[in-house]
Amino acid sequence: MAVLLNGLRLVSSGNLSLHGIKSLQYKSTRILCQLPCKSSYQGRPFSNKNMTVELDNNTGVAVIQMKKPPVNSLSLEFLTEFAINMEKLEMDRECRGVVLTSSNPKIFSAGLDINEMYGKTPEHSGEFWRAVQEMWLKLYGSNMVTIAAINGSSPAGGCLMALACDYRIMADNPKYAIGLNETKLGIVAPFWFKDSMINVIGRRATEHSLQLGLMYSASNALKIGLVDQLVAQDKIMTHALSVMSEWLAIPDHARQITKSMMRKPTLDRLLTNRESDIQNFVNFISKDSIQKSLQLYLEMLKQRKS
Repeated sequence: MAVLLNGLRLVSSGNLSLHGIKSLQYKSTRILCQLPCKSSYQGRPFSNKNMTVELDNNTGVAVIQMKKPPVNSLSLEFLTEFAINMEKLEMDRECRGVVLTSSNPKIFSAGLDINEMYGKTPEHSGEFWRAVQEMWLKLYGSNMVTIAAINGSSPAGGCLMALACDYRIMADNPKYAIGLNETKLGIVAPFWFKDSMINVIGRRATEHSLQLGLMYSASNALKIGLVDQLVAQDKIMTHALSVMSEWLAIPDHARQITKSMMRKPTLDRLLTNRESDIQNFVNFISKDSIQKSLQLYLEMLKQRKS
């Protein structure tokens, strides 16, 4: 991102030379070879704990498939692994795009792991929230093209992951829903959750959604712009890769600088207030009333399972 910001400053000042453009092209990734160098698929998996990550060297596209049963809840371990994987892909000059999806055909991600917020020490809560921040910073601020292939329901933190991507494709299934529904659990979505949604669907729709904790069906999510396309469940990955090829047809340096222009103010707001945001979360989640709400929710989940 530092390379992009430097390029942005040069563009704004009119001092971006041909040498500078070539440097940006090289540093951001190789964009001249659009065709596969080999006819066979060349995949490189490098993780298989809470997610599988496989990079196709021919296309420069990585697929991150979340596989933390039963619902891909965002635990501290999961979030740490996700951030590490995103960092690896960001550093790999072969990788130009990431498709994020789930191995569970009914759940994209159920959001933050409630067990990480209930009955924990302030130190643990702070560490957990820092990991949530890091996940969002890595995804929202990525130089790569990021596409969410939402093949199941995606409440709360799962919706945040989708919002952080450049493009969202959702399975056309009336049983699936997506939204930031934190208020229904007695939790307040922080300002950067709010900002992420505002940047996608606008201020009024976001205010309505957040106050009521709304979950949108796939068709309604498309209507308000929360997702960009609906496709059949069995076509979602094929379509995601097709859309990815359209995005990768744009020269990387131009797309990345444009993305940075659009997203930098939102990123900077969290980076500037990161420590206070962590402290606010710890103070809030430690309240007796919030802990009681989380306890009741966990008990309800146990009853459903039984």
